Amino acid sequence: MNYSTYFTNKSTATITKDLIGRPLTYNDGEHIMGGYIVEAEAYLGVKDRAAHSYGGHRSPANEGLYRKGGTIYIYAQRQYFFFDVATQEYNEPQGVLIRAIEPVWGIEQMIKNRGGKGGVLLTNGPAKMMQAFGIHSKKWNLHFLTDSPFKIDLDDSHKKLAKEIKTSARIGVSQSELEWANKKLRYYVAGNPYVSRMKKKAYQSGNGWR
Repeated sequence: MNYSTYFTNKSTATITKDLIGRPLTYNDGEHIMGGYIVEAEAYLGVKDRAAHSYGGHRSPANEGLYRKGGTIYIYAQRQYFFFDVATQEYNEPQGVLIRAIEPVWGIEQMIKNRGGKGGVLLTNGPAKMMQAFGIHSKKWNLHFLTDSPFKIDLDDSHKKLAKEIKTSARIGVSQSELEWANKKLRYYVAGNPYVSRMKKKAYQSGNGWR
């Protein structure tokens, strides 16, 4: 299955849930770094008050959401960068935010990129993940996945299966928009320590994998 097919033929929520357990890697030219996706959020476009494209808002900053499914949308907040992938067809601005990975490949380099921070703090949040990859710009924004150093492995035989995928409200959505603040569009591996805000008492053996 290619990226265009994968990121356009299903609902954004379905895509987001299916990404859980898939390998995400980044090649900086010297190191391949990455891990298994353990947390992701769906954003549902013009009707979604939490989406950057709500109401049809379109600007150079969020153009990536309007491109065909499989296009990278990197945005910045203060000095932090976040990795999204557009879903759906061209001009249907929905997307998925990858919030966290369980690190597997290039861990030593990722720790260096994070200033020596290892353990669960290495990649348990979207900005931390990008720092771990050594990304401090929007260089790869608007690139299609196949034309970038990022790879999401769509081979089902390489996917890790969670014992349970839980849903919750998305993180950081304004409570002033209660309808959208409470929608369960965040998906994560139950009991995985690399999920952002996962409490230690909730950790599961095997990090929540089957």
